[in-house]
Amino acid sequence: MGLSLASVVRGPGHVAAMSWDVAKMTFTTPFQLREFVEQAWFVARVTMLPTILVSIPFGAVIALQVGNLTGQLGAESFAGATAVLATVREAAPIAAALIIAGAAGSAICADMGARKMREEIDAMETLGIDPIERLVVPRALATLVVSVLMISIVIAAGIAGGYYFTVIVQGGSAGAFLASFTSLATLTDIYVALIKAAIFGFMAAIVGAYKGLHADGGPAGVGRAVNESVILAFMLLFMVNSIITALYFQLVPQAGL
Repeated sequence: MGLSLASVVRGPGHVAAMSWDVAKMTFTTPFQLREFVEQAWFVARVTMLPTILVSIPFGAVIALQVGNLTGQLGAESFAGATAVLATVREAAPIAAALIIAGAAGSAICADMGARKMREEIDAMETLGIDPIERLVVPRALATLVVSVLMISIVIAAGIAGGYYFTVIVQGGSAGAFLASFTSLATLTDIYVALIKAAIFGFMAAIVGAYKGLHADGGPAGVGRAVNESVILAFMLLFMVNSIITALYFQLVPQAGL
């Protein structure tokens, strides 16, 4: 079953409320270090290889498209600058977000849903243990940290792929590619990309946990919750990315040639 209209309407509001609870508990409750380390290692293990494999084609496609466009405009010397700019600003955060939401977010949702079906969540609440504090907070923080680390890999692999296809495949100038790095891209672009990765990772974990904790209907219900969590996470990630990008262009002066 797909995502229902009621889930589309109510989901973002409930996710926002849980996000606020998790952010507040991060600073007001004891830190679950062991759970955080275990979840960070799990998220890194399931997302590392897919992230690298996805980031190389991202860089290659951007380099090929940019190389053709700059060649038509007679600006081959800026192929490196535009490829790096596109990779850092949009390709890297989106690629990392999709992998994190698709792999880590769905795994978190399945884990929470399985605990709900085994009545572990009810048992924790009966014992006076808040499942959000005990289970959701460390997973959200772990996914946030891994997302920030993953985007660095995506940027490096994307730039390497762009260099290969621009210089080796298309016969561009290696010196011009490397020299044009700072023509358009700035450190602010890196900072915004890291902020995007942190927000996207946090949101993916919250959406997965929310859908898992509210799963019902047995194993089939958990499967539906996982499907809905991925769809809802993608919708929210693209919406938030558009908002952050629009604000960035309005508030930060852009570098010129």
